[in-house]
Amino acid sequence: MSVIYDDRPCELGEGPLWHPERKQLFWFDIVNKRLMTRVDDEPQSWDFAEHVSAAGWVDRDTLFVASETGLWRFGLENGQKELISPMEADNPATRSNDGRADPWGGFWIGTMGKQAETGAGAIYRFYRGELRQLVSDITISNAISFAPDQSCAYFCDTVTRQVRRWGLNPETGWPEGNSAVFLDLRSEGLNPDGAVVDADGNIWIAQWGASRVAVYSPSGQFLKAVQFDARHASCPGFGGDDLTTLYCTTAREGLDAHTIETQPSNGMTFAAPNVAQGQAEHRVIL
Repeated sequence: MSVIYDDRPCELGEGPLWHPERKQLFWFDIVNKRLMTRVDDEPQSWDFAEHVSAAGWVDRDTLFVASETGLWRFGLENGQKELISPMEADNPATRSNDGRADPWGGFWIGTMGKQAETGAGAIYRFYRGELRQLVSDITISNAISFAPDQSCAYFCDTVTRQVRRWGLNPETGWPEGNSAVFLDLRSEGLNPDGAVVDADGNIWIAQWGASRVAVYSPSGQFLKAVQFDARHASCPGFGGDDLTTLYCTTAREGLDAHTIETQPSNGMTFAAPNVAQGQAEHRVIL
C-alpha cells in the first residue's frame, strides 16, 4: 500500500536518493530544474540554471549531482556547486537522466536527447576522477542499478523495452564482456524506467505508463508489483530508518489536463512502507 510522501507535483520526477547519514530523501524534478527534499516534514528545494536529474552522496553535507553539462559537488548547507567533470557540455541537445552510485564508489550516469531523439544519449561511469563512456546510441537511459553481491550492473534503453545485465570486474567495478538481455518486456508492452536492487538481489523497476513498480528475481521471474496513484512511475529508491520503505517518483509529462484534473496525484512522490529490505546507497568517492 503506497501513500503520498510529498504532494508537490513534478513535471518529471526522478532520482530518489536516501542519504544514509542524514536519513533524508532527495529527488529531482528534471523539467523544472529543481532538487527537492523534506526536512522535519517541511518541503525544501533548490533551483538550478540547467536540468539536473540524479545524485549520489559524498559525505553528510555533500551530494554528487549530475546535470546536463557535468557532474558536480553540491553543498547542502550552502548551496554551492563545484564542477567535478564536464559531461556532454558541448552538446546542448542532451541532458542527464538516470544514475546511481556503484559499490566501488563510482557513479553510472545516462544521458538522452531533451526531446528523446533516437540514439542521442549514452551511459557513462565516473570513477576515481575519470569519466568513461560505456554505452553509446542510447535513446532513454534508465534502470541503472547494482546487484548486492557486486556481480553485475543493470541498465536499459527504455524504448527497447529490454533491461540488460552486465558482469563487473570484482576489483574495479568496470564492466567485462558484453551485456545481455535480462528482461524482455516487449510482449507485455511495458516500459522500464528507473530501477533499484534490494538486499536479496531482486530488481524493482518503475514502469512508465503502468502506475507501478514491478519486482523481478535475479533470474528474471516476475514476483509482484506495487501500485501508485499516478500514471507514470519513474524511479524507485529504498529508504527509511531500516531501508524497508520504497519511495517512487512520478511524472506529469505527457499527460493531458483532464487526466491531471481527475488524478491530481500524478507527479507527486510516493512511499510504500515495509515492502522489502533495501540496500544502503553507496558513497561516491571523489
